[in-house]
Amino acid sequence: MVLLEALCLLGVTGLLGVLLLNSAQSQRQQHSLETAFYKLLESQGSCISLIQLAGAARVDAQLAKQYLEQQAQFFAAELQTDDDGDAFYRFPKLQRGQ
Repeated sequence: MVLLEALCLLGVTGLLGVLLLNSAQSQRQQHSLETAFYKLLESQGSCISLIQLAGAARVDAQLAKQYLEQQAQFFAAELQTDDDGDAFYRFPKLQRGQ
């Protein structure tokens, strides 16, 4: 009986550890996406492609796509293509403080 309780406690502790690690990783990725997004807005003249964001944030392309599409919807960005046929979002210009 004691062995069973110990195994259950070990299992619950392990599960909580995994959940905490996943949460911390998710927070790091979100912070990385936010930082990269605003840096790219400034450096790329308010035009950001998916591959730029994923590369700058060093996150999975699917996660970067979800984040970029959310930001595009929130800021009413336009999806455009360049002369090479590559897609990017054109966001409203970032106004720096005077």
